[in-house]
Amino acid sequence: MNAVRLIGRVGAVAICVLAAGLVNANSSSAYASPSITKEAWGSTPEGQVHRYTLSNGRMRVRILTYGGILQSIEVPDRKGRKANVTLGFDNLPDYVAKSPYFGCITGRYANRIANGQFTLDGQAYQLPINNAPNSLHGGTVGFDKHIWATTPFKRNGEVGLVMTFTSPDGDQGYPGTLRSRVTYTLTKTNGIRMDYKATTDKPTVVNLTNHAYFNLAGEGAGTIDNHLLYLKAKRYTPVDPTLIPTGTLDPVAGTPMDFTKPTAIGARNRDGGFEQLVIGRGYDHNWVLDRRDNTFTKLELAARVVEKSSGRVLTIYTTEPGIQFYAGNFLDGTLIGTSGRMYRQGDGFALETQHYPDSPNHPNFPTTVLRPGQTYQTTTIYQFSTGR
Repeated sequence: MNAVRLIGRVGAVAICVLAAGLVNANSSSAYASPSITKEAWGSTPEGQVHRYTLSNGRMRVRILTYGGILQSIEVPDRKGRKANVTLGFDNLPDYVAKSPYFGCITGRYANRIANGQFTLDGQAYQLPINNAPNSLHGGTVGFDKHIWATTPFKRNGEVGLVMTFTSPDGDQGYPGTLRSRVTYTLTKTNGIRMDYKATTDKPTVVNLTNHAYFNLAGEGAGTIDNHLLYLKAKRYTPVDPTLIPTGTLDPVAGTPMDFTKPTAIGARNRDGGFEQLVIGRGYDHNWVLDRRDNTFTKLELAARVVEKSSGRVLTIYTTEPGIQFYAGNFLDGTLIGTSGRMYRQGDGFALETQHYPDSPNHPNFPTTVLRPGQTYQTTTIYQFSTGR
């Protein structure tokens, strides 16, 4: 079934597997009581922005109501020393004026749509061109640039936020009033679980994700070239010179796109002999995940990243069919992060779980069409652990 996944909670069995097998053995020792706090963090013309701090005793996550941004993620290394492992800013104005989507919810449509155009049920739609000649991450004022209504919760020894935003009919050129809800949960087992849900009153397209940039050695620690990346994907979607998929699903075997065995990100990232890496100045592509479940309703392994010096491990599980791997190729030293250090090319990577870029214009791709009476629903987990 190639439809946007409809209704249904992810099975408890998958969560049990995560809890049992993915956390370092010593991480089960005495979690402190989970906590959640709220503080004012500036304002925009839409109103007051708040920052929530979620903690489970071993891990602390800070989330902004502006854009649903993961502003910091503090996790321990193999010796228990904590560091923030996501790129971001220490102030709201930089997020508003400068951010290359650090840690935010992207929508209505994550990634690119060719020429900002698609046709649905015979009707043509034009979106803003904000990544010429294409539309990127929902347009000039996407979901990342709005304040989300936020309700904190504690349940079953875990803490989280329910964040909602309603995008009106015609917003950024998209049809239908889209009511979106993203639930962040900081789990007992050092995971950030993100449950996305949306409904519409007219046929539309939707593709939501989180755009966190990671550096497992610590934010501001320098290049991510030595991080070892595994992607559970034997195919990817090659792109044209504007980073729009050509429509084919090409094998990774024998190319620098092959991460079916853990490989250092920097080993082939700037391979000038491989055209795809020239186009994106490095990795900025969608991989087609090897999934057993093609209804896109069950959590499956998508990616794993290991940083040897700290021992930190990031494992990603998702219900989505694809994952965009971006190696921070356009970071250029003009942005100052929370550490006070400049972000340079390759100082962070993003792994965005998603439907494929430009899906509305490729009938052979899993559909991103959402109709009245249907519910768009996806889940992704960023699972943190340590290895030897």
